Amino acid sequence: MSKFKTGVLIINLGTPDGPSVRDVRKYLREFLMDARVIDIPFWRRFLLINLIIAPFRAPESAKGYHELWTAKGSPLKVYGQELEVLLQQVLGVGFEVKLAMRYQAPSIRSVLSQFKAIGRLIVIPLYPQYASSSSGSTMEEVMNVIKKWEVVPAIQIISQFFNHPLFIKSFAENGKKYMAQERYDHYLFSYHGLPEHQIMKSSCDHYCRLGDCCSVYHGKNQYCYRAQCFETTRLLAQALGIKKEDYTICFQSRLGKTPWIKPYTDEIIKQLPGRGIKKVLVFSPAFVADCLETTVEIGVEYKKLFLEHGGEHWQLVESLNVHPAWVECLKQIVMDCSQSS
Repeated sequence: MSKFKTGVLIINLGTPDGPSVRDVRKYLREFLMDARVIDIPFWRRFLLINLIIAPFRAPESAKGYHELWTAKGSPLKVYGQELEVLLQQVLGVGFEVKLAMRYQAPSIRSVLSQFKAIGRLIVIPLYPQYASSSSGSTMEEVMNVIKKWEVVPAIQIISQFFNHPLFIKSFAENGKKYMAQERYDHYLFSYHGLPEHQIMKSSCDHYCRLGDCCSVYHGKNQYCYRAQCFETTRLLAQALGIKKEDYTICFQSRLGKTPWIKPYTDEIIKQLPGRGIKKVLVFSPAFVADCLETTVEIGVEYKKLFLEHGGEHWQLVESLNVHPAWVECLKQIVMDCSQSS
């Protein structure tokens, strides 16, 4: 065994420092000013974020964060810190595990500064499916920091893990708890949306058609976020024994007036009760920790929408958080990297 430690950097998107309007506005400005998130010229992005989105969206988002916040803080950060400890325990003394956030604290730059004495670095952005605005942005920030170091260590970056058997197992086990308690009419798999043009930009050989091309995952669409969401769903449905006609894949959290990938979760929800679907179990496999988009958007706002349109029972399956199989999944990813180098 090498006497030099391997650094393991796990990175999630980030969260405001607090649920106040001021903290939320600061977070939104940093997050949305990222050129990979809103990919328009800088001057337009600057005006849009600072004059329109941050001033008007922050007060509304702050209400959601107040609802989300716990005595310990933001669940995304709290679970991230617990995950850091648990992963350190299962990996042992040959590894040094640290948590960072792409936006806000602890920053990638500040955490990476603690890794300058390690022999090798494994970076795991905690986004199951690859997207330029999440995985790509995080990887870019890591490289922007490290490229200025005098000594650059051996680095391995995990760009996606949406089809890892233990990732699928973790979500399936969470879902099975609810399926054992209730008989559901339908199952929703709701993923965070992306603007359609971002999907098209990443399309290999202009293959993407934003339709049935995502139904089968292969070399042509291997980095298509939408195709990876479809494949995640297929694997989860298989693990849960859910028939294809009994589930729907949809996309949430769209922003602005430009077309985002479809179908939209809120529009699907309105249609379900009219089809005789009264009891729904919802998965959100784009998130590995409970956050605003899961707990509040799906668990509260979408539940209200479903009930208003005639639904009777709406149940959100929680994120992986610190599920034992999820910790084991990350351990296996790290060990596979270590053995392949």
